[in-house]
Amino acid sequence: MSSSPSRKRPASPAADPTPVAAPSTLDLSAPSVPSLGFGRIPVSGLSPVVEAGSYPAKAVVGELIPIRAKVFREGHDAVNASVVLTAPDGTTSRVPMTAVEPRGLDPWEAWVRLEQPGMWSFRVEGWSDPWATWLHNAEAKLPVGVDVELVCLEGRHVLAQASANAAAEGDQLEASVLRSVAELLLPNRAPADLLEAVAARSIKRAMAKHGPRELVSPTADFPIQVDRRKALFSSWYEFFPRSQQASYDPKTRKWTSGTFDSSHQRLEEVAAMGFDVVYLPPIHPIGTAFRKGRNNSLTPTKTDPGSPWAIGSAEGGHDAIHPDLGDWDAFDRFVAKTRSLGMEVALDFALQASPDHPWVTAHPEWFTTRLDGTIAYAENPPKKYQDIYPINFDNDPEGIYHEVLRILQLWMSHGVRIFRIDNPHTKPVPFWAWILRELRRTDPDVLFLAEAFTRPEMMHTLGKVGFHQSYTYFTWRNEKWELEEYLTELSQDTDAFYRPNFFVNTPDINPFFLQSGNPAAFAIRAILAATGSPSWGVYSGFELFEHKRLREGGEEYLDSEKYEYRPRDYQAQPNLNLLLGKLNQIRRDHPALQQLRRIRFLSAASDQVLAFVKDDGDDTVIVICSLNPDRTVESELYLDLPALGVASDTVDLRDELTGANFTWGGLNFVRLTPTNPAHILHVLGR
Repeated sequence: MSSSPSRKRPASPAADPTPVAAPSTLDLSAPSVPSLGFGRIPVSGLSPVVEAGSYPAKAVVGELIPIRAKVFREGHDAVNASVVLTAPDGTTSRVPMTAVEPRGLDPWEAWVRLEQPGMWSFRVEGWSDPWATWLHNAEAKLPVGVDVELVCLEGRHVLAQASANAAAEGDQLEASVLRSVAELLLPNRAPADLLEAVAARSIKRAMAKHGPRELVSPTADFPIQVDRRKALFSSWYEFFPRSQQASYDPKTRKWTSGTFDSSHQRLEEVAAMGFDVVYLPPIHPIGTAFRKGRNNSLTPTKTDPGSPWAIGSAEGGHDAIHPDLGDWDAFDRFVAKTRSLGMEVALDFALQASPDHPWVTAHPEWFTTRLDGTIAYAENPPKKYQDIYPINFDNDPEGIYHEVLRILQLWMSHGVRIFRIDNPHTKPVPFWAWILRELRRTDPDVLFLAEAFTRPEMMHTLGKVGFHQSYTYFTWRNEKWELEEYLTELSQDTDAFYRPNFFVNTPDINPFFLQSGNPAAFAIRAILAATGSPSWGVYSGFELFEHKRLREGGEEYLDSEKYEYRPRDYQAQPNLNLLLGKLNQIRRDHPALQQLRRIRFLSAASDQVLAFVKDDGDDTVIVICSLNPDRTVESELYLDLPALGVASDTVDLRDELTGANFTWGGLNFVRLTPTNPAHILHVLGR
């Protein structure tokens, strides 16, 4: 395992918004990367490379990421490879690569940490390795007395080259050591002595550092965008401010909405559970035309608040706040309170309009007019959303693009640095590419989560053009084989461009797995989400086991908060508050659970037990979770102790959920119950 040379870590991006720069002219083209073809030492299959380098691969500050390639040559001489990293400030560093299995397929890799935010680049250099070639020949020829004099002469020559390299680099001690070893390569010495002279660990290190590199063949440079840590590692909690301490007067039959100020208590409770992102649905004025009533009905009462996603009324649009929630000063107090608790605000950004939105009259060209003269409302047959008009981005892209940029910058100026984008897959990809490029240019700390439950290619493409996180299919992955397959895909196949955020539920999705209301089902899904993905999320009500469905076979909530006020007693028993807090604390304590790419599945005999290992540096965590919320499950579990870095026949473990200590060997027995459905085991000193 290799890493980049240590550097002083720069200061984190400021939390306060930076001055807004003027947007560039609308340019939808993506940069191209020249192809150098194969060099003298061919290098192929380079990763992480996104769309031939048209878009940068993803990383965050301090994240351990793999750089891989196939490196080979003609004949039998040895090859070697290095990664050359270029930091945003232009400084370069070289990291050695390692040949990995299966050797016959020529794979090489290096694991690196990029400790500075911004745009990095990397290339791989394949090169001929005279020392490895000589050592292979010496080990084959010297013991049988073949070409002994010539082998010694060639060895002295390669060592002399390395000594000269060390001297040129100012390492006089290594230069002297290498010269001394060269003088020991005399043909009249015993073969075993000759090989022993060059086998010392110090000589291997010195040759790895100073040995000659011939026929160096670099690839093109490819980009890696390094974001702040929260782009990868975060814990989200979603709630509706209008429901916080909302009240109903039975005499007047009217509701009094919750506000930003009445939400401060909830912010404290969310922080106590260890969440670091507070996600709000749209907080703008809501239209009255075709307003939806309870459970998405078309016959609302006068007191029904409507769906927050039906944005816009005479009181304003996307650049306004619903007056029931408070004013801009109240919102600023909400943001300040959130920050004081160590959290950030994420705001839902839904690019659509109610029929009452100011855009409808000011910019009718931004919508689609049907042949009968009416404006087309949103449909996902058989579903109809009469209270929402979609935007037509092809009619006036210049106007729409810059208006959206203006609105985002407005909210950013009030402290919003994270946006959850509603249905980004229903908007043109070049639009998002432009928006994300503009904001990365001026405000690289601003993050975007793509709420796109759609075809995989579109979900992946949104990640490629710059979305920092993405919703996933986790909600519908329940079986062991499904989870193993999906976690493998996310950690190894799409990790260069697609960062998952595992939400256990959303206002739109009441998962089938939870519809029994069994508390064990909720615990299992929380444990899997919190340990399987570095980012995860919870929609309020999950901790209270809310599970009633609107209709049989559907995934919508009965009495959905999207259409009504839902004040809750969050301390009502039973609840999952303690477990959610424990999970978030475990995640903070263990770097292994803060990364995406290093996961290995363990062999558990039962198909109702999912087991995997995650590691980062010296931190290793084993997760063993039941997939059956209704029954006790038992299973044999196999640990590959050498793969865990354990030299003995046993390993000491601490269960971070319960505090219990175990000593396990290669073959173990686990018993998981609905009340204790998982182990999260920290591998202790090895």
